[in-house]
Amino acid sequence: MKSKLPILQKHGITHVICIRQNIEANFIKPNFQQLFRYLVLDIADNPIENIIRFFPMQLSLFSGKVLVHGNAGISRSAALVIAYIMETFGVKYRDAFTYVQERRFCINPNAGFVHQLQEYEAIYLAKLTIQMMSPRQLERSLSVTAGSLKRTHEEDEEIGNLPAAAQNG
Repeated sequence: MKSKLPILQKHGITHVICIRQNIEANFIKPNFQQLFRYLVLDIADNPIENIIRFFPMQLSLFSGKVLVHGNAGISRSAALVIAYIMETFGVKYRDAFTYVQERRFCINPNAGFVHQLQEYEAIYLAKLTIQMMSPRQLERSLSVTAGSLKRTHEEDEEIGNLPAAAQNG
């Protein structure tokens, strides 16, 4: 990446996410810490790796142009970029995958990452739905799902204030 500095500057890159596993730490590392903000993620390219924990990116940390940099740019970095596209633009996995693949043809997230991306689709869509609901809709939705209560708390207080004979029926 050292030889790519002029290209990074030309494109206005401000942040770099380095994705690596432990054995790659010597060559995938922050090289220009005085020029860019770095985030280093230790993620193995393994189908059983829990990559979903990295998906809800702290977008507030990145208020510029971000380069996602890995060893080959095929599996791990592609999975993170796909998750970012899904959440940021509210699109489904297949659409985000196609969008990223049209820009980098060689992407191929491993099967475990694909499965986690598909699981993440339901998670972020549910979050998006809740964010779009008005407080009144959200309250109504929560009261419907709280169907295990036999009576409301207000009703419970009213019953508690009745004389003992009336409570027993």
